[in-house]
Amino acid sequence: MRLHFARHGESQANVLHEISNRGLRHPLTRRGRAQAIALADRLHPLLITRIYSSPILRAIETSVIVANRLGVDYEIVDALREYHCGIAEGRADEVGWQLWHELFDAWVMHQRYEYRLEGGESFYDIRDRFVPFVEGLVSRYGDSEAEIVCVAHGGVYWMMLPLVLGNVDHALIAHYGFDYTACIVAELRPAGLVCVEWNGHVVDPAH
Repeated sequence: MRLHFARHGESQANVLHEISNRGLRHPLTRRGRAQAIALADRLHPLLITRIYSSPILRAIETSVIVANRLGVDYEIVDALREYHCGIAEGRADEVGWQLWHELFDAWVMHQRYEYRLEGGESFYDIRDRFVPFVEGLVSRYGDSEAEIVCVAHGGVYWMMLPLVLGNVDHALIAHYGFDYTACIVAELRPAGLVCVEWNGHVVDPAH
């Protein structure tokens, strides 16, 4: 089994620089749709088994484009949605982004995993939906040749991939980053899931 953790294409929220992690708002831009088509073309030789999508519109639209071009089914799962930023949601101003950065720093820099913005999620909340979902994929597909695609978001991947991929840490993430439709490939090894490729760059499984 291999898991492909893909980010969505560019959306209107990205262009507007708006924190938009809830509801069916902000579809893909024309550029984002072209990025999704290019992602499908990159995945086409792999005979993808199934696609799982975040329920946020930009991820759904990316998944639909990829699924249609590859002729495979997709399923929307809450586990993959971007984390809720509470009172910062819907904001594009300096104060809103300051709140976002405070949340990011609390989790990544200070390991204050219980911290949340008012009305939003904590790191533990994200972990409690994302990690069991990935464990469920391993349980379901682990002994097969399945190629599974998950379409989600840079934020949730930044926080959660170090928990499910044995050789990924925040330094590796900061080095490669999450471009639109970037794809992180993970393989199941005897010791668990490891990253073997980051958007076209080979990664040492023992990193």
